[in-house]
This record gives sequence, structure tokens and C-alpha cells, in this order.
Amino acid sequence: MNDLQALQERLGYTFQNQKLLIEALTHKSFKQPYNNERLEFLGDAVLDLIVGEYLYTKFRGYDEGKLSKMRASLVNEEGFTALAIHLGLGEYIYLSNAEENNSGRTKSSLLSNAFEALMGAMYLETGLGKVEEITISLLEHVHPDISLDSLFKDYKTSLQELTQAHYGTTPEYQLIAEHGPDHKKEFEVAVIIDGKRYASACGKSKKHAQQEAAQIALDLLSKELK
Repeated sequence: MNDLQALQERLGYTFQNQKLLIEALTHKSFKQPYNNERLEFLGDAVLDLIVGEYLYTKFRGYDEGKLSKMRASLVNEEGFTALAIHLGLGEYIYLSNAEENNSGRTKSSLLSNAFEALMGAMYLETGLGKVEEITISLLEHVHPDISLDSLFKDYKTSLQELTQAHYGTTPEYQLIAEHGPDHKKEFEVAVIIDGKRYASACGKSKKHAQQEAAQIALDLLSKELK
């Protein structure tokens, strides 16, 4: 366990109430009278609002559907894990020995939850403004090119990294069907992993359909591997 001061320097914020910081970093396996689950619940709501407002302001030409897709690609376990890794958050989480020996410090669910809890704790202490400042700074550092295309691209990349790591194989995408007239065509694509069809999805282009299918498959695989 490293000095929490180093984490706060990385974060750009020093907690006045260090007990609140410790609670945010305490996993339930550590068997204390407190853990970070309630702060995680609060942080999830705060981050959803912050990212939603950020996208609404930044992408004024986008409709609700596009904004919702972008927010969903950022406000999720994978998105928050990336921010937690950037902070080196895994080094500071309070875990049981069993959880630590089970690679707890690199587990996506723990990292994501700890990040949400940390932001929830900061919100309680200082309000929305500071949390927004730090969250947006982290987002723009981890995602230097935040756009619909770049965020979609992450699903295929992330799925490929996951399947190569666990199965030693690369996903295949198969065009199943085309729907609608030529000027308004939709494409249905399936993603195949190690000979098994994991998901299918439709999109206005083959690329978008692949990304939608990759997102569904990524969610399913992530749950299987937990």
C-alpha cells in the first residue's frame, strides 16, 4: 500500500477528511465497518451527469441518440477502469489478502468501482465543480480525440485485446443481412469468437454494425471472465 499523498498529488486534490478518502478506497473484502459501495453509488450518478453535460456542450450538433452512445462508451466499467489505471489507483485500494492474490489490484470491476467511489467522496467534500474539473481533465488525457468514431473504434480494439489475451484468437465479423432500400440501408453483422457466434447488431454502415456487435460481445465476455 502506497502513501495516499502521492495519489492525491496525481489527482490534483487533497482531501480535508482523510477518513472519507480511505472509505472510498476500501473494498468490501477488507472487512471493515465501512466500504466504498455507497460512495460508488453516488459517484456513478455524479459522473453520469458530468460526462452528459460535457458531451452536450462539446457536441452541439449531435442528437440524443449519438450523445447517448458516446456517454455509454465513457460511463461504464471499461471507461472508468482506464481513468483509474491512469491514476495508478490499483496501488492504493484496501483489499483482503485473498482478493489481492486474485489479481484484485488489476481487476476492472474493482478499479472502476474505486474510481466512482473516489469521485463520490470528492463530491461530498467539495461539490460538483472540482469533480467536474478533474474528471474532464482525466477524460481528455486518456481520450485525446473524443469523437463518435474514436469511441466506437475502442469497442473493436478492446474486444480484440480481450480475445487475444484469453483465447489466443481474433474476432471475425460476418455480414448476415442487409435491410431497407439503397438510400436507407441497414447492415446486420455478427461477431464470431473462436467459432462461436457471440452477438449480432444492425447499423447504418458495416463499420457501425461491427462496433455495435463488438460492444455487445465485449459486455458478455467481460461478465463471463469475471
